[in-house]
Amino acid sequence: MGQGFYHTGQFAEKASVSVRTLRYYDSVGLLCPTEYTEAGYRLYTDSDLSRLQQILALKFLGFSLEEIQHCLRVGPISLQESLAQQKAMMCERREQLDTIITAIAETEKLLSANTDDWEPIVKVISVMHMQQTNDWRKKYLTEEQMKAMEELSKKHYTEEQRQHLAERGKNWTEEDQIQATQQWNEVGTELKRLIAIGAAPDSPEAQALVQKWQGLIQSFTGGDSGILQGLKNLTSDVRSRLESERPYSMPFSGEDEKFLHKALEAYQQKQGQ
Repeated sequence: MGQGFYHTGQFAEKASVSVRTLRYYDSVGLLCPTEYTEAGYRLYTDSDLSRLQQILALKFLGFSLEEIQHCLRVGPISLQESLAQQKAMMCERREQLDTIITAIAETEKLLSANTDDWEPIVKVISVMHMQQTNDWRKKYLTEEQMKAMEELSKKHYTEEQRQHLAERGKNWTEEDQIQATQQWNEVGTELKRLIAIGAAPDSPEAQALVQKWQGLIQSFTGGDSGILQGLKNLTSDVRSRLESERPYSMPFSGEDEKFLHKALEAYQQKQGQ
C-alpha cells in the first residue's frame, strides 16, 4: 500500500466508517493518526487503514476495546499475518456458532414433542456457557500455551482424572480465575516476606502460610490423591524445561520451594503428634 495522506473526512469515507468513530478510536488510543498538520488536523495513511481493519475484525468477533488494544500490541505485524490470524479466529468462532446452532435445532425438535421438558434448554445453556468459558481463557493464554497445557494434561493425568477435572472446571468463570490468581499472589508475596525476614519454617506465620497453600491445592485437586500426584508430576515436568519452553512461569523460585517444603514437613510433624 502507498503512503498517501488523508484528512479525517477523506479517511472515513475511504474506510466506510464515521468521523465520530475515528475520533473516538483516537481518543482511547486505539487508532491514532500517523501525523498531524501544523494546524492540528489529523492525517491518516493506508497503513492506518490496515490497523483499522484489524480493529473492526476483532470488534466483530466480540472483543472489548481493552482486549483489542492487547491484541494489537502483541499480534502479528504484517497485513498478511494479521489476515491469516483473523481468518483462523473467524473460523473458530464459526465452529462455536455452529455448535450452538446445532444444540438449538435439537432443542426445537425435542420441545415440539414435549413442551414441559426443560432438559433441552439446560443443554443449550451448557453449550453456550462452555463456549464462553473457552473464550475468556484465551485472554490469558495463547493458542500455543493452551496446546502445551493440553499435552501436559494428557501426559500426567489419566483420562478419568481429566474428565473429573473438566467436569469440575466447566463452571469456572473468569471471576473465579481472577480470585484464585489473587490468592496465589498473596501466598507468593507472604512467602517472600517470610524468607526476607528470616522466619523459621516452623514459625506460626509459616505454618499459617502452609495451610493456605494446601487449601489452594485442595481446591484444585478436590482431595483426589491421583490428581495431586499428577499435578506434582506436571509441575516437575515444567520446572525441568528451559524457561523459554515452559507454557507458564513457575510461581516459586528454588529458594521459595525449599522454604515451603521445610514448612510443610514441620506442619506434618505437628499434625502427627
